[in-house]
Amino acid sequence: MKCFRTIAMIPARYASSRFPGKMLALLGGKPVIVRTCEAAAGMGLFDKVYAVTDDERIKDTVTAAGIPCIMSSREHETGSDRIAEAVQDIECDIVVNIQGDEPFTRREVIEQVLRPFYEKDGESVDLSTLKEEMTSQEEIHNPNNVKVITDIDGYALYFSRTPLPYLRDPSTSARWWRHIGIYAFRRQALEMFSSWPMGELEAAEKIECLRFLEHGRRIKVVETSGMRVSIDTPEDLALAEQILGSRL
Repeated sequence: MKCFRTIAMIPARYASSRFPGKMLALLGGKPVIVRTCEAAAGMGLFDKVYAVTDDERIKDTVTAAGIPCIMSSREHETGSDRIAEAVQDIECDIVVNIQGDEPFTRREVIEQVLRPFYEKDGESVDLSTLKEEMTSQEEIHNPNNVKVITDIDGYALYFSRTPLPYLRDPSTSARWWRHIGIYAFRRQALEMFSSWPMGELEAAEKIECLRFLEHGRRIKVVETSGMRVSIDTPEDLALAEQILGSRL
C-alpha cells in the first residue's frame, strides 16, 4: 500500500464580494474558518492541517483556536495560488485544498478525492477533484454553480458557468454535474500550477481548474453526493445554522 504524506491547506480571505468577513462570521458560536479547520483535523486523514491567509484578523482567530496558520505574503488570483506559496517550506506529497467556507465537508468526501492517487494508474494523476449531479433547472442555470463535463475515464474535458452540455435535442437525455471545489494536488503539480500565468479561459470564466486544462494537464474528477451548503452569502449562513442545529 502506498503511503503519501498528506496535508490539508485551508485558504481564507477576509474579502468577499457577496459576504465580506464571512470566514469570521459565527456559526454555532464559532467562526466559520475555525469550524472548517476543526472538521478537517477531526477526519484523521491528514498529517497536518493548516489555515492560510493574508489577514491578521483571521490568523489571530485560528491561532487562538490552536490551529496552525501560515501568512501568505502577497495577493493571489486563486486559493490554490495562495496555498502554493504556503507549502514551499513544508514536506509533503499530496496537498488537499479545502475551501474555508465549507464547514460541513465530510471524511468520506476527502477519501473520494484522495482515492485516485492510490489506484492502479495513480502515478499519472496530478490533480483530483469532485463532481455532484444536479437535477433542478435552477441549479443548472445558476452561474455560481460551476459545471464540469468529463470523458469516459472520468477526466475533465471542460469547466464552465454555463450549462454543459447544451441540450440541442429535447428528445435526448443528459446529466449535469456541479464541480465541487475541493482539490487534491500532487505537490509538484501544485508548484507547476502556480508558476503558470492565468490564461484566457480561466480569466473569462474565473475557474482555476481551467489553468490546468489550458496547459494540457489532466484532472481526475470523482463523483460524490450529499454535499452540504458552502457559505457564500448571509442566507447560506442562516441555512448552515439550521443544519448545525439539527445535528445537536
